[in-house]
Amino acid sequence: MQSSNTLKGVGQTLVCVSLIALLPVISNGRPAGFGALSFAFFLSFYQFLFSVPLMLKEMFSGQRGMFSPASGSHSPRRAFMLTLLTGLLFAVAIFLFVFGVEAAGTVSGAIALQASPVFAIIIEAVFLGRRKSAAELGLTALLLVTLYGLGTNGAWTIAGLNIWFLAVLAVPLLWAIAHVIVRQELGKSPITPAQVTFFRVGLSALFLGLVLLATDARGLFAAFTTPQWQMAAALMGLVYYLELLIWFSAIRHIPVSLAATIGATSPALTMVFASLFLHEAILPYQVAAFIVLVLAIAGLTLLGARTRPATA
Repeated sequence: MQSSNTLKGVGQTLVCVSLIALLPVISNGRPAGFGALSFAFFLSFYQFLFSVPLMLKEMFSGQRGMFSPASGSHSPRRAFMLTLLTGLLFAVAIFLFVFGVEAAGTVSGAIALQASPVFAIIIEAVFLGRRKSAAELGLTALLLVTLYGLGTNGAWTIAGLNIWFLAVLAVPLLWAIAHVIVRQELGKSPITPAQVTFFRVGLSALFLGLVLLATDARGLFAAFTTPQWQMAAALMGLVYYLELLIWFSAIRHIPVSLAATIGATSPALTMVFASLFLHEAILPYQVAAFIVLVLAIAGLTLLGARTRPATA
């Protein structure tokens, strides 16, 4: 049964790889004039609409999930508060995703988005007091150096550092925090992946909508009345919704670290899609950074798997 669940989780993660690879391409391929904040709001809004049917299907089928009576360690109020927190984290992350990938470039942005293990290692070592081996620290340092080189567009100088590249790096940090919260809640409560996704995208759309309404109400109306912009946002929303739903289901069956390792291969597909649809050139330093990133993340995952039994 465990083997079957693992295979299911790996299979679902491979589907996520294809969907994740499309996201930077769709984002940067949106119509000219469609601002990052407006695009982030509308794609979240469409994610919310796409999540409604499955949510209703579960409710009417009697699968109440987080709405079931509290039992054991499960608290509906606690689940809702954590969902509220992750919704806010994801709202900030999706804006930085759209803005940062546009500023840093499709391929470089896609590679930087896979930096979650770096933040996980740092958070565990600094805030949780977990000792790391020399090999783990060495691979983490290698990842940091690689990301620095990527952020300088291969120039390796401070003057060449793309400041907006840092906005992209903030996305995997927020994702790492939110995904840890979600995984813990999935294990402690009956909340379903569909419910997690429904509230996460709904709250993200709410937060982004309020900010957009307060800062650019006229732009909000203009975006709403432009069909081409709405089509782009709907496409991004659909792909992102499916990726989230499948991802939250996958991490019920396999560790986040394994899922992240498999997901680290997505920039390879992004390179192909960016070349085909956006006609972007793939540069040698980007290919080199991608290879180093995948190997380093795989190494960190293997080292983590070896040390886990000894500390259990």
